[in-house]
Amino acid sequence: MKYRGHPEGLRGSFAALLTPFAADGALDLPALRSLAQWQRDAGSHGLSVGGSTAEPGTQTVGERIAAMKTVAEVAGNDVAFIPATGALSLADTMTLTATAQDLGADAALVITPYYARPTQQGLYEWYSMIAREFPDLPLVLYNVPSRTAVDLQPSTVLRLRRDFANIVGIKETTREFEHFSHVLHLCGQDFMVWSGIELLALPLLALGGAGFISALTNLAPRSLAQMYEHWEAGRIAQARDIHFQLHPLADLLFVETNPAPAKWVLQRQGRLPSDRVRPPLSQLSDAGRESVQRLLGDAQAALDRENLVREPA
Repeated sequence: MKYRGHPEGLRGSFAALLTPFAADGALDLPALRSLAQWQRDAGSHGLSVGGSTAEPGTQTVGERIAAMKTVAEVAGNDVAFIPATGALSLADTMTLTATAQDLGADAALVITPYYARPTQQGLYEWYSMIAREFPDLPLVLYNVPSRTAVDLQPSTVLRLRRDFANIVGIKETTREFEHFSHVLHLCGQDFMVWSGIELLALPLLALGGAGFISALTNLAPRSLAQMYEHWEAGRIAQARDIHFQLHPLADLLFVETNPAPAKWVLQRQGRLPSDRVRPPLSQLSDAGRESVQRLLGDAQAALDRENLVREPA
């Protein structure tokens, strides 16, 4: 991959790919390949797989590795590749991160350990062990307290930034926008910060953020890529217009637990053969479908840009 030696180039709209499952619950690698290729064709600046939207906790390490290999092949040497390699177990995290390194990933995205609720010192030690094990692989911290029940504090991010040259950035998935600003203030504006919150993607760019690794790319890859490009080119009004056009789709993602709503939409539009999610998640309910259909109606401007609305074959 072309950015490993200079991760400062990892900027833009990165697709946080969901993981397709067949109707019987099996991993559907051909569908994943198709989704990743669609993201490339739509202009996404990078690909990521294995994050929260991908239902990683429901997969074996072998399945996650197979998904990584599939997306790495689609990314090739042209599109940035940042797989998510974190897990509850340190051993599994090391195995997945080693695979990312061997596949040539530009960086690895490592979530804070979930369920355990470590202290800030525990988080520092966790990331320190990973950083020492992979000194030549850029690492991106992944802070998502709504999923993990622990918040990686800006002061801890600063410690890690100072102590390990290969810790190059953080994906912030918190609605506390001050958190973004504190990280950039403490760590310096050359520290890479990506947004994982859909409606904070554009505001983060005003602070000097690197871009976004967003679940919304599963529905609107072209819109998100163009929003970033408009901003970078100084076309602020056009970027802002896309931001507001995306509001209904951002709401749609969380009508019920992500990624069930997105999978239902993509299956309905012919991009996925199945909307299957794995337990403990469940398929979109009837009430959820009504809400999603209403929000799709409100998102026509964004959908027209994506050419997403098609009748099923």
